[in-house]
Amino acid sequence: MVSLSQLKNTHRKKVSTKRVGRGIGSGKGKTCARGAKGAKSRSGYKRRHGREGGQLPMFKRIPIRGFTRGIVLEETFVLNLVRIDTLYMEGETVSLETLQAKNLIPKKRSPLVKILGNGKLSKALRFEVDRISKSAEEKIREAKGTIENTK
Repeated sequence: MVSLSQLKNTHRKKVSTKRVGRGIGSGKGKTCARGAKGAKSRSGYKRRHGREGGQLPMFKRIPIRGFTRGIVLEETFVLNLVRIDTLYMEGETVSLETLQAKNLIPKKRSPLVKILGNGKLSKALRFEVDRISKSAEEKIREAKGTIENTK
């Protein structure tokens, strides 16, 4: 529960917009801060993404090979032993299904799960996950836990 001392002021001061094109004395009169001539100064101008006005666009300058790391990269969800130790009881199984049931992993996706060794494990748990780091593996073995189904 939130106490009164923890509440934040979400009200923001209303900032009035600068009125453009209302005479020379306004500071934004005559050309209305658009410069003198050219497409940007005209009404109806649209900025087109990727167009660089005569210069070779960025998407044509990038080499065709490469830049494919995201296609082959497997989405891995990383969890530390600290979070697992607080949410699991002695003898339980840590798997994708139980992690999703305890809202540690989103239910929409089924990513690979990797356990990292940050923190201590005080209970003997059974791990059925895709990957486990070496430090986490040592701590699980110290707590007399078991590891199955690791890649």
